[in-house]
Amino acid sequence: MGAPMSRLKQEIVLASMAPGEGHIASAFSVLDILWVLYDRVLRYDARDPDWTGRDRLVLSKGHASLALYAVLAEKGFFPAAELKSFATRGSRLGGHPDCTKVPGVEASTGSLGHGLPISVGIALALRMRSIDRRVYVIVGDGECNEGSIWESALLAAHHHLSNLTCIVDYNHSTDRALLMGDMTAKFDAFGWAPTAVDGHKHDEIYSALAHPDPTRPSVVVARTIKGFGCRDMENNPAWHHRAPTVQELPMILEELACASSL
Repeated sequence: MGAPMSRLKQEIVLASMAPGEGHIASAFSVLDILWVLYDRVLRYDARDPDWTGRDRLVLSKGHASLALYAVLAEKGFFPAAELKSFATRGSRLGGHPDCTKVPGVEASTGSLGHGLPISVGIALALRMRSIDRRVYVIVGDGECNEGSIWESALLAAHHHLSNLTCIVDYNHSTDRALLMGDMTAKFDAFGWAPTAVDGHKHDEIYSALAHPDPTRPSVVVARTIKGFGCRDMENNPAWHHRAPTVQELPMILEELACASSL
């Protein structure tokens, strides 16, 4: 059975309808990355989210929370039916993930540029306690404009944090404001071990994540498409933060239903 990407995308779209909002296009951008992590890479126990033997995953671009929620629900951290409560009054599934409320969420994120510093701290703490587990953090190319990203990159390289992997969701959404250029070269210059992959091809993502550098922090620059899988959303700034209209919904769901699983 193939990965349920089309179904998860439908669930993401439907979840956005109750509040009438959500960063669907950003969620589609990182969904393949999150799926590979939770399906093939991370060590975790959905029945015991705080298990000390788990790997840690920080979604720094917290506005893509719908993708994380869909994957966590699929993996049994909480009932999938709860997705329908997204961003509604009383729901624990907010527009940005809250680690005090949602099982499986390691850090409350959404203030961009904070996830990598948090992850550097976690990686350092694990090493100091001689806990042999990895830390993964997903950042967006837009938040790579933040100085905190590069300060943290220098710190991670200085401490040789080989237990840390950063994944850059490079969907070029920031190009209109600032061109980031060659991200692999930038991280290499900061002392990281870089790899570039197609961020929607599961085998490429897995291969890069399965072979981290043993002496320094690793970075996977994932070339992605914002809104991937929905023609109207792909690279369309109008879809940065909105839900479908009642008229758009059937067409979007039909397109997603017809898409082949990766």
